[in-house]
Amino acid sequence: MIDYRSKTLAELEGLMESWGEAAFRARQLFKWLWRPGFSGITEITELPKALRARLALEGLVYGLKTERVTASRLDETVKWAFRLSDGAVVETVLIPGTNHNTLCISSQVGCAMGCRFCRTGTMGFQRNLLPSEICGQVLAVLEQTEPDRWPRNIVFMGMGEPLANLQNVVTAIRILTNELGLNFSKRRITVSTCGLAPQIIRLGREVEVGLAISLHATTDELRSRIMPVNRRYPLKELMDACRRFPLPKRRRITFEYIVLGGLNHSRQDAKRLARLLQGIPSKINLIAYNPVHGLPFKAPSSEDVLRFQKCLMDKGFTAIIRKSRGRDIEAACGQLWSKILKKGSERVTGLD
Repeated sequence: MIDYRSKTLAELEGLMESWGEAAFRARQLFKWLWRPGFSGITEITELPKALRARLALEGLVYGLKTERVTASRLDETVKWAFRLSDGAVVETVLIPGTNHNTLCISSQVGCAMGCRFCRTGTMGFQRNLLPSEICGQVLAVLEQTEPDRWPRNIVFMGMGEPLANLQNVVTAIRILTNELGLNFSKRRITVSTCGLAPQIIRLGREVEVGLAISLHATTDELRSRIMPVNRRYPLKELMDACRRFPLPKRRRITFEYIVLGGLNHSRQDAKRLARLLQGIPSKINLIAYNPVHGLPFKAPSSEDVLRFQKCLMDKGFTAIIRKSRGRDIEAACGQLWSKILKKGSERVTGLD
């Protein structure tokens, strides 16, 4: 069966051509596929009846089932757990901002990277998400959210390592940014990676998006201990890939840096970080670690985070302390997933 929502417009045009249909039929189909509230092929009455029948016979329009929705009463963060056709669960988070909202989406079920501080890293890896499942998270959120709360930004910072599912992520980005579809700006999409250096270059050649690097350490010794990917792609190779990434004009690479209590926020760390980022248009997001039960890391004090930020700013860097969101709804990646597995498929909502 053909998964129509995993096809780019160009791929649908090729399909229509192979069926002896005009290219504009693909544009009609694509536009309907990504319309919030779309219910099925029979709804597309502008397509000939025979074409609708063939589309229904040879393919499917894949949608996600909402398993749980939880809404923070502290900051209006909303987290969805979506169940996929094979029973797997992925998470999506809508993060409120001052002028716009950001949607954090998943690219895999679980993750194979094994970062020691991450709940998702304890899940193991199950499978890659299809383009229809990646973009389907966005569509489902649009369908369940008032238009004035629709996200303006999309970040691939949910479950999984996006660059380990590179081709499906690239296809999803092409669908997300098509003006006939969900019509997100390329400048409003950011892909985060823990450091798959060769794929960073491939991503930049395939699509124009923002790049975020999960860095979290300034030495190979510590980074390899908390992020096993560093054993394969150490810091020098990672930084070289960042320097080669084709940044759009007036864009910077975002370096995510989780501040782990007593571990990675000394003055020497600040000096090493400054050396690592030399020559890279960059900004640094500092994130105070939110402890996860069963993992051996602790939160830093607010004074530690502020002191580390000042050291970086004194060296001329833009260093922003990112606020923790959704603490009351287990918004950290993987937390809702693990809760669902423990307690079954009961639907929970905090939207009232």
